[in-house]
Amino acid sequence: MKTAAGAAPTWFGHPRGLTVLFLTNMWEQFSYYGMRALLVYYMTKELMLGQAHASLVYGAYTACAYFTPILGGVLADRALGKRRAIVIGASIMAAGHFMMTFDALFYFALATIALGNGLFLPSLPSQVGDLYAHGDARRGWAFNVYYVGVNIGGFLAPLICGTVGELYGWHYGFGLAGIGMLAGLAIYVAGGRHLPPELPRQRQVDEAPRRGMARDTVLVLLGVGLAVTLFRAAYEQVGNTVALWADTGVDRSAAGFEIPMTWFQSLNPLFVMLMTPPLLAWWGRRAARGIDQAPLRRMACGALIVAGAYLLLAAVNWNAATRGAATGWIWLLLFFLVLTFGELFILPTGLGLFARLAPRHLGSTTVAAWFLVTFAGSLAAGLVGGLWSRMQHGVFFALLAMLALLAGALLWRLDGPMRRADRPIGADAVASTAIHHT
Repeated sequence: MKTAAGAAPTWFGHPRGLTVLFLTNMWEQFSYYGMRALLVYYMTKELMLGQAHASLVYGAYTACAYFTPILGGVLADRALGKRRAIVIGASIMAAGHFMMTFDALFYFALATIALGNGLFLPSLPSQVGDLYAHGDARRGWAFNVYYVGVNIGGFLAPLICGTVGELYGWHYGFGLAGIGMLAGLAIYVAGGRHLPPELPRQRQVDEAPRRGMARDTVLVLLGVGLAVTLFRAAYEQVGNTVALWADTGVDRSAAGFEIPMTWFQSLNPLFVMLMTPPLLAWWGRRAARGIDQAPLRRMACGALIVAGAYLLLAAVNWNAATRGAATGWIWLLLFFLVLTFGELFILPTGLGLFARLAPRHLGSTTVAAWFLVTFAGSLAAGLVGGLWSRMQHGVFFALLAMLALLAGALLWRLDGPMRRADRPIGADAVASTAIHHT
């Protein structure tokens, strides 16, 4: 694709448009995770919803946030164009966040945010690749840089929106999330001259002879999708039941200061930022020596690590129940450390796997299937979370560990069929490892 990236002025060695997209994405993530950090607490403490009901609403909302991009991507490609879809989507999301400041508009506000996200989410990252000419060596690093914005926004949001909402009122926290979304929109519009031009629509149905996806590959992807759905049923509890446990079951005192419960939601993106570079370097060295791990085995190891994180919570809960005391906050920090390490093995690798196995003319459709997996996993997480108030918390965390173990076993079993699919996939899985929250 011909671009002016090579001749255009740069910031930090990359086209200026990358900085615009980075900052837009960072503020969008700030708004999304700022609202999400408050959501389950707002429902149970302000709206006085039952825990099972709140868990189901949380799961349905996060599921819809990953389902609408499938439809929004098609609409952006065929009718609106990327820029218009982003501006409209960001505007709708900002309106939804401000609606969250009114109790009576709660469900309508959630639906509005999910709809706006459907237009915004698939269009913004696709513009990153459009900044670079085909074969530009900077392109791969550009996506690593871009996805740092996801984690910066996700790290800051609970600290700022969460603290304001927890200490001064939930509605103020939601209002800050809306302001963050407007900041991202303003940056995107102001930096429009640095963004890549829209491609003519007819270019999207071009080129090479089309071929379908092999039946064995389809079956393997379906199996991987089932495994990741099980995994997400456990993983997505971090903003749901684990957040509730941080409020009621954890001693958050430290040197005479009580740590706000929403701050723990910042640990996951913080650890992603800290652990991704050394993990990528380690995998790169292994690949250079010819001992790189097959993607499905890597994903299986990630699921087992996450199972270990939940077994840790089960153990400390049983110990706390025996002593009749709350669990120290250091154990929650350790849980997030182990969980994030396992997450980096499975979720980014899975996205890279779906992208790698896609035929050229079905690339967007195949990657959209990953969003369907996330949708199904989020729904499952909402249903599983409804069991929190019906069983002992140690038993509940052990159940989550079993779900992750089952996912790991299925992924390991699929390694053989994947190898027989006869497509090289290792390199893409490594290159995509910096992608988070997808």
